[in-house]
Amino acid sequence: MKQAGFDREKYLEMQSRHIDERRKQFGGKLYLEFGGKLFDDHHASRVLPGFTPDNKILMLEQLADEVEVVIVISALDLAGNKVRGDLGISYEADVLRHIDVFRSYGLHVGSVVISHVTEENRQARAFKRKLERLGIKVYRHYIIKGYPNDVPLVISDQGYGRNDYIETSRDLVVVTAPGPGSGKMATCLSQLYHDHRRGISSGYAKYETFPIWNLPLDHPVNVAYEAATADLDDVNMIDPFHLAAYGEQVVNYNRDVEVFPVLNMLFERLLGTSPYKSPTDMGVNMAGYCISDDAVCRAASHQEVIRRYYKALVHEKQEELDPGVSDRIALLMSTMGITKEDRPVVLPALDVARRTKGPASAIELPDGRIVTGKTSPLLGACSAMLLNALKELAGIDDSVTLLAPELIEPIQHLKTGHLGSSNPRLHTDEVLIALSVSANSDEYARRALDELQQLRGCDVHTSVILGPVDEGIFRNLGVHVTSEPEYQTKKLYRRR
Repeated sequence: MKQAGFDREKYLEMQSRHIDERRKQFGGKLYLEFGGKLFDDHHASRVLPGFTPDNKILMLEQLADEVEVVIVISALDLAGNKVRGDLGISYEADVLRHIDVFRSYGLHVGSVVISHVTEENRQARAFKRKLERLGIKVYRHYIIKGYPNDVPLVISDQGYGRNDYIETSRDLVVVTAPGPGSGKMATCLSQLYHDHRRGISSGYAKYETFPIWNLPLDHPVNVAYEAATADLDDVNMIDPFHLAAYGEQVVNYNRDVEVFPVLNMLFERLLGTSPYKSPTDMGVNMAGYCISDDAVCRAASHQEVIRRYYKALVHEKQEELDPGVSDRIALLMSTMGITKEDRPVVLPALDVARRTKGPASAIELPDGRIVTGKTSPLLGACSAMLLNALKELAGIDDSVTLLAPELIEPIQHLKTGHLGSSNPRLHTDEVLIALSVSANSDEYARRALDELQQLRGCDVHTSVILGPVDEGIFRNLGVHVTSEPEYQTKKLYRRR
């Protein structure tokens, strides 16, 4: 089993206590901007083994009676039908998913804010009507010309004053969003402006897990964050304001550092004096104090950077883009002294592909064993690898055939004869369904199926870009997949 490098229980206790201390600092309402993913932070769980994807929401669950959630979505993302790359769903759909998940934890979702609104945005108006029909309060925040640098305009009736005031009923207001650039910070500051005009005491703080402020700039955990945001041109840097104020080197990132002088002016105008001397002061993140094994987190972060490199290569291939993002991540890899071959599953997959002259894949099991799969007339490479891995985990001899040809052939006939498929080989979803059917009568199939949960968190590499079906199955299984930036065929049309 993979070793943990992060103390989850310590984190939950420390983070809850620190947020409570920040609330007391302002003595009233606290708008807490949540950066990153709140309840499915898979990046954090990969680079900090032991940090579970739901850590943040479990921490909030302890404060459920005091917390209100506000979700922000940009009208620009609605107009562009922006999609979450990790889930393959639109930001619009993800807002609804967020509401459902928050409610399942007993957290109160007070409203949704549509930011960056313009009169021309039909998608924003349609989404507002949809949410209101579902009984959800919706507020609109508008684009402010010259934001955030034109401070007099921003803090005026034509700036924040034009925005709808969000009516909240709790003292801890968590402001979150489906993704970056949604306008979370602007939403919080707009509320400070309106609260100030109403004589309501309120404050602002930021909960951003990465970069981890009290780890060195070149620590692999922080470098992994830079790789994850390479498409946003984010760069980790020493916080110059913190260094000047306290003589202490801490890490922040360029966007917060660049905007801090303006934020400081906003705080002074809104509150009379700024409560913060640096952008790092605004944060409440305690993750750096909860790393229990630094070596484990360093190794995990090396692997995450390589994953991000392959993800960038595949995206650039699919969209026919110049290698800008992958080049930036390659430079990070160079400074870390790692190569793509340091991902244990890469060379085994490529070796099988060279030997068989067809698509191949490899998986690293929890104990470090590598299992491969090759393409055959009956099975795709990932399907073969999946069956081989389950056999290995269940201790089933390699000579045993889990799915007999007479079971596979009718499925192939259905695909090619009636469903119009040109590929008779079974995908991973079809293999798992066939294995489930066989488990009713076959002891080997049942034993193999019982091991399926052991694949969560395992790493896979394939010699060709995965199709949407296999990609979705691995995502649902919690498997971390990378692929060579090569297509299996030379067809021009490819279904995403």
